[in-house]
Amino acid sequence: MSPEFYKQIFNAQQQTEVVPPNQAIANWALNLIRLLYPERSETKFSSPAEIEKAFKQLEHELVDLLNATKACCDDDNAEKASTFFEMIPELYRVLNTDIDAIVTGDPAAHNRFEVIRAYPGFFAISFYRIAHALLDLETPLLPRIITEYAHSQTGIDIHPAAEIGEHFFIDHGTGIVIGETTIIGNHVKLYQGVTLGALSVDKDMAFIKRHPTVEDHVIIYSGATILGGETVIGHHSTIGGNVWLTKSVPPYSTVYHRALVDVVKQNNV
Repeated sequence: MSPEFYKQIFNAQQQTEVVPPNQAIANWALNLIRLLYPERSETKFSSPAEIEKAFKQLEHELVDLLNATKACCDDDNAEKASTFFEMIPELYRVLNTDIDAIVTGDPAAHNRFEVIRAYPGFFAISFYRIAHALLDLETPLLPRIITEYAHSQTGIDIHPAAEIGEHFFIDHGTGIVIGETTIIGNHVKLYQGVTLGALSVDKDMAFIKRHPTVEDHVIIYSGATILGGETVIGHHSTIGGNVWLTKSVPPYSTVYHRALVDVVKQNNV
């Protein structure tokens, strides 16, 4: 390899954004989830004071992560971390509605412990809600790293900027994509392979709504694709499997895909 190539790589390294390792950021989020939900943790606390101390430690760790991120160097990171942790009780309340939605909506879910410990949908949702709260505080980079970690672990891709209501239920989940400007209401259930995406990936659309809106009490079955920023799925609607939608549907709609399948019986030879 030529000296020019080495110089090219060196210059690229000098220009790279300084940010903590992805795994360190993901571990911080995972430790927060473990503190909120001891079902995912082996640590046992002997008093509320110890739990308070653990939250304070995670707050200090968040400050360290922010301070180590070049894009956050001009921010009051201690204030941002403090504000984030003041949001935790509400975040916890909303996460519990997600657990309730799964327990009551999935006949295979026997109890809360199973959902918290074993369900990839709840894992992805919990990481999303942490990332979304950080993004609401205008935190760069970290929110996307957090949701991409959950994506790598579950196959569920939720952009941290998406707006998602309470009692959110992802069943199975593999292959779900929820785009940046998606808006999802309360009591919505998604099955595996659902895409809530954009009609165009033109860069000129970067700052406008390009993903659909899903209103309250909607069920979207596996493999459905719903595209476009002006597409609205009306409340209490059901979208069947493998449906392709680029237009809005009114409330209380049932939309399904008609497929013609021929079975030809062959004569025995």
